[in-house]
Amino acid sequence: MPEGPTILLMKEDLQKFAGKKVIDVFGDANFEKEPLKGEILREIKTFGKQTYLVFDEFAVRIHLLMFGSYIVDEHLQSEKNLRLGLQFKTGGMYFYTCNVKLVDLEFLSKIDWEADVMSDDWNTKTAEEKLESNPKMMVCDALMDQDIFSGVGNIIKNEALFRIGVQPESLVGNLPPKKVKELIAEARNYSFDFLKWKSQSVLKKHWQVYSKNACPICGQKLIQKNTGLGKRSSFYCEKDQKLY
Repeated sequence: MPEGPTILLMKEDLQKFAGKKVIDVFGDANFEKEPLKGEILREIKTFGKQTYLVFDEFAVRIHLLMFGSYIVDEHLQSEKNLRLGLQFKTGGMYFYTCNVKLVDLEFLSKIDWEADVMSDDWNTKTAEEKLESNPKMMVCDALMDQDIFSGVGNIIKNEALFRIGVQPESLVGNLPPKKVKELIAEARNYSFDFLKWKSQSVLKKHWQVYSKNACPICGQKLIQKNTGLGKRSSFYCEKDQKLY
């Protein structure tokens, strides 16, 4: 599943169409697409793993889910799994195997933008309060909770926990205050590192534990286990990461 940094890179690719008029629309998204024709794309906003194409009276919400993808400029209207294609005079944007939904602008006003770990509106204090209200939650679930850390995915979860030396099945309420602050800080720090490395096409070279076999610190075999309520893959070292 694309994580927040990947969505920001997608936004950069789409940005050239902001302020442009839609001249054609197609795809099998489950809503009436005709009203999009002739509309001006006013803005492109992101919230975690979600992208919003904002028009005057509504917005198109795009979530790439697990296997979604997009293409810019190439005209692939005939391709299978095309959910939405928007054509402009200067090119187009095409979204595949994803969730596409039409929402009103009031929907955007209800989004907790402060929960986006890569946003300028990110609020560390609010994240801390949300964690404090969920003491029985495993840290692996907390990091993947989009209401707390919007944009964090499984790669960021694993790497951030390794950086702070915490095992994924630790309970939030058992973490010392210092570790809670480190957890919050690294969720954001690693997200920006992810963005930098992804833009340079070197992300995998910097993975320390995700999809790895041995701990880069002690050499001990890493534990690979599906953890938390979501049963997502976790990679961790029992020696260099503590269970709280």
